[in-house]
Amino acid sequence: MGNNIFSTPAIPVENEAKEFEEAMDSISKWISEYWQHPEQFRVFPLVHPGDIKKQLPSVPPQSAEDISMILEDFNRVIVPGITHWNHPGFMAYFGTTGSLPGVLAETLIAALNVNSMLWRTSPSATELEEVVLDWIRQMLSLPKDFRGVITDTASVSTLVALAAARETLQRNIRELGLAGRSDLSPLRLYCSDQAHSSIEKAGIVLGIGQNNVVKISSNDQFQMNADECAQAIQEDKQKGYLPFAVVGTAGTTATTSVDPISALADICSRENLWLHVDAAYGGAAALLPEKRELFKGIERADSIVFNPHKWMFTQSDCSVLLVQHPDVLKQAFSLVPAYLRTDDGEATNFMDWGVQLGRRFRALKLWFIIRRYGVEGIRKMIREHCRLAQLFSSWVDSDERFERIAPTLFSVVCFRYHPKNIQDEKILERLNTELLQAINGSGEFFLSTTVLNGKFILRVAIGNARTSEYHIRRLWEFIQKSVGNIKL
Repeated sequence: MGNNIFSTPAIPVENEAKEFEEAMDSISKWISEYWQHPEQFRVFPLVHPGDIKKQLPSVPPQSAEDISMILEDFNRVIVPGITHWNHPGFMAYFGTTGSLPGVLAETLIAALNVNSMLWRTSPSATELEEVVLDWIRQMLSLPKDFRGVITDTASVSTLVALAAARETLQRNIRELGLAGRSDLSPLRLYCSDQAHSSIEKAGIVLGIGQNNVVKISSNDQFQMNADECAQAIQEDKQKGYLPFAVVGTAGTTATTSVDPISALADICSRENLWLHVDAAYGGAAALLPEKRELFKGIERADSIVFNPHKWMFTQSDCSVLLVQHPDVLKQAFSLVPAYLRTDDGEATNFMDWGVQLGRRFRALKLWFIIRRYGVEGIRKMIREHCRLAQLFSSWVDSDERFERIAPTLFSVVCFRYHPKNIQDEKILERLNTELLQAINGSGEFFLSTTVLNGKFILRVAIGNARTSEYHIRRLWEFIQKSVGNIKL
């Protein structure tokens, strides 16, 4: 047998390298044009459920197709059905954006295609992750005890953190589980009624049960009532429950309110409970020295989640979990079969820090973004978004036809159209629904909603790097015009 049988790789496409170079040139030009002029597209597309699927083959192609054909279909079929999160008029949910340094990094991540599960499966990926997460720690002014790991989303970061919290009970839950144990009282977890749904989902996945995720009421500022939390813990202990963790939120999804973290830290210290802080959105504001007072006590948390992909101009997905007790994570998750054992000494193996074995090289995009903009550059963009939110709030406050429903702490404004002669909540919901439909139907803006104390409200979430005062003024002018067309 001749050695030449190994000379050609089994790639079913001829001239793939040349085709790649030509395609990358086309894609690079497309991305550059897209990022310079995202407003050429509607924020929310004019499509209905099923419209995209109708244009796609129901069976896979049996033979290779040219990249040029795929790119043509990308423009013809896919782009018209995209909701453009990069559009400066995208102000729904948390109005986020990526960045061009992030695009460059994602391209290299895809090209390298490494799996950073063990140090030896990619030493650079592991050690860069350790370094950039320590940069994040410093940017948030947290103590040196905090160490980090990158996951995909806050939901997974929170799940991992609460699994570690459960491990601190030392009740052999990892080995014996929770089901059918007469020797183990039902576990209890506490959060605000404004907390993200991921807290309840973590309770479901971890076997705690949705009913044992105790929701504590919030005050008129939509912050958790710490005294009520302390009382609930005491009452549950008397009833035979086993409290193990409290989740405080620094930047709730609906209003971006911040729970009294210091008071919650006092409770957790006194009761020997794990304190997890959900700062998925609000953590970016903690980069600003002038906002630090709002986060007082966060340095006492056992774990913190912060999503750079929400408000630090990082491509999705990239969630940072910071913990004071990494050894507890390892106790909860480390499971090393023979095929993964190594002799790399004190090297970090991030597979031991959570549920994932396969891990993307997400640290690279944080490295690119922090270096390209610098800490001050990132702060400048976040400050500007906060300024724009205050400006929009001032317009709402000065117009008697509108009311602001929550304080504007960061870059989200919660408001509604409320003519003074109308008090019926059903009518007000109809009026605001019609206003929302007009705004989102314009193609120029995209807002989302929530319900607070039974009131249907609109949210303006400013977080896109390209959103400027011009866009905020355009939105307010459009709202002013639209309410004039709504029948009371």
